[in-house]
Amino acid sequence: MPINILMPALSPTMEEGTLAKWLVKEGDTVQSGDVMCEIETDKATMEFEAVDEGVIGKIIVPDGTEGVKVNTPIAVLLEEGESAGDISDTPAEAPAPKTKPAPEPRRAGFSPPPAEPAPDGKQVFASPLARRIAADKGLDLAAITGSGPKGRIVKADVLEAQPQTTAPAIAAPTPAAAPQSASSDQVKAMYQDREYEEVALDSMRKIIASRLTEAKQTIPHFYLRRDIHLDALLKFRSEINKGLADKGIKLSVNDFIIKACANALQEVPDCNAVWAGDRILKLKPSDVAVAVAVEGGLFTPVLRDAETRTLSSLSAEMKDLAARAKTRKLAPHEYQGGSFAISNLGMMGIQNFDAVINPPHGSILAVGAGEKKPVVNADGELDVATVMSVTLSVDHRVIDGALGAQFLAAVKNNLENPMAMLA
Repeated sequence: MPINILMPALSPTMEEGTLAKWLVKEGDTVQSGDVMCEIETDKATMEFEAVDEGVIGKIIVPDGTEGVKVNTPIAVLLEEGESAGDISDTPAEAPAPKTKPAPEPRRAGFSPPPAEPAPDGKQVFASPLARRIAADKGLDLAAITGSGPKGRIVKADVLEAQPQTTAPAIAAPTPAAAPQSASSDQVKAMYQDREYEEVALDSMRKIIASRLTEAKQTIPHFYLRRDIHLDALLKFRSEINKGLADKGIKLSVNDFIIKACANALQEVPDCNAVWAGDRILKLKPSDVAVAVAVEGGLFTPVLRDAETRTLSSLSAEMKDLAARAKTRKLAPHEYQGGSFAISNLGMMGIQNFDAVINPPHGSILAVGAGEKKPVVNADGELDVATVMSVTLSVDHRVIDGALGAQFLAAVKNNLENPMAMLA
């Protein structure tokens, strides 16, 4: 029977695509691996290859058709002995899956043919041509491992198989399930002959463990890194602090980082966003969260409307929030929200690191220590500069690579030109 060629899911999130261009026409013979058409997804144009050999009996979806749903028939393949007369006028659409399937290999796309039961009661999926060859060779399809999509047996599998002269081969063992985390009793048993102290988890540590596990399991992180020259900022900060000394105000490098990031969120507004399950929320103000280490964990108090604030105002509020965080006296509204966070371990001598995104934030900036390093200056000469390494961890569902790069470039420009930040 003719086989429906289906619109493939070329990415885990693809629900529909554009059939940009057919590279075959009706009547053409295709072999496994031949490129049949080009399909546009939300990110790229990709080639779609054949799985089996056969003749293109009918093209259902023409070039340039937009909004073609995944699993919709786009063409019909005829196998050996079949003709165009075997094709029904309206090929049935494949039923939509009840749950979103895992992405198939790029060659997947043919609807499975009728299955026949194996001796153990399980169904065996094979192409019509493979079934005919198997019958001619006296092969038991249940003893053949299929290389097609979802284990479907295709012509090549049957041609490589040998006739059964003995009892059917023993089925391969079922792959073991992914290992689960060991229980506390199992872990303690490993150290029963060693001295240790058992520390019960308080509510903060339980929440941290839960949220970080959620973040690493559900957020598709990627990382962008830049070196930032701090000499101009350090000189500017020193001059400002001299003028503020009589007011008891002393600005830190971290205060400038907060302001630089707040301004960058306004300069690249698409990065001022959070993931909201089935949509993205783009914030108008720059609400910047800053990680503060406390005994047994951390808080991320949020500095709201940071783009409109003066450096001295940000500095004073940050000191207050950090002090109250260490005594766990922050109100929930003071550490919830924001679209972006900063984690600075530079004051602890850490050169660089990768921070974990705090959901639902779209990104987090990991800040390392400023260190004297040899650099090549604008004149091409060897020089010494104070260089700080930063890493932006990004949620790819919210922010793409080029957009994240623009944001990080804006942060770098703000810090290397500190006077412009205050304009």
